[in-house]
Amino acid sequence: MAKTKSKTKKTSASKPVVHAIKRNDGIPFDAELFEGIHINRSAVERRAATLGKRRSVKKQWQAAWLLKAITCIDLTTLAGDDTPGNVYRLCAKAKSPVRQDLLAKMGMQDEKIQTGAVCVYHNFIADAVTALQGTNIPIAAVSTGFPAGNIPIEERLHQIELSVAAGAKEIDIVISRDLVLQSNWKQLYKEVAACRKACGEAHMKTILATGEIPTFTKVAKASWVSMMAGSDFIKTSTGKESVNATIPVSLVMIRAIRAYHELTGYKVGFKPAGGIRNAKQALNWLILIKEELGDEWLNPDLFRFGASSLLGDIERQLEHFVTGRYSASFRHPMA
Repeated sequence: MAKTKSKTKKTSASKPVVHAIKRNDGIPFDAELFEGIHINRSAVERRAATLGKRRSVKKQWQAAWLLKAITCIDLTTLAGDDTPGNVYRLCAKAKSPVRQDLLAKMGMQDEKIQTGAVCVYHNFIADAVTALQGTNIPIAAVSTGFPAGNIPIEERLHQIELSVAAGAKEIDIVISRDLVLQSNWKQLYKEVAACRKACGEAHMKTILATGEIPTFTKVAKASWVSMMAGSDFIKTSTGKESVNATIPVSLVMIRAIRAYHELTGYKVGFKPAGGIRNAKQALNWLILIKEELGDEWLNPDLFRFGASSLLGDIERQLEHFVTGRYSASFRHPMA
């Protein structure tokens, strides 16, 4: 039920975007599916603490996993001082994220390694479209009053429509956290469903901003409601909260994804974002995905990192694999 023939859609960058995964069409709101959820925080934290200790990925296997991680990065710039120049530079790095000499020494020069997407504010979509002309790298835009989301729903929907019209193929929305805090799940469902409708053919990633949700139980319920309303991805954070992506909160969301898939057959993607800065952290998330959801989720259609500085550290680790020496971080610019 979860797989269909690949659908090809023309992008404004003149190359097709291929989605091999059937989109999550959502299901009718049914509180009985999640109202009995109660998450044991201590058990979640114990499970999360084992990830970096039980598995160790080294040598060529580590290099392969890090190349996989690159293909799952939403290379992001969401700074107040962004300029078109920054966006062009970001897009150039997305198209060629690893130095060609390193790829050649690993025998990967013909594999067309690129990042999963480029993520920008709405005002820079046009710059990204121009910079990515001739590629199939999708442009993701943050929307709906990012990062707080405290604007009327009509304005949020209009923002989505404008970004899709400008060329965004993926929309990262933020939910109304007050609805989660008040357990107003029906209204949350209505708002997310309306956003999904406004996205049209663009894929929608729904940001829970888990650092502002007080309990894992509410994180799990918000995950369920967002998926029921048609989210293609659920995402941990905006990157602007005081606490962003963590392994324990990711485990809660991933298990909600697994349960939703078992119930409906729909595969929903997962995106941790915020604070993921080094290769070791990336490996821990890849291990988490492999163990909890399986190899099918280890691809950019179903897994993304929201990151900027992560790519530089991964390239540094790949240079160490090739040369046996660590180079200075300034040798691997971007972001």
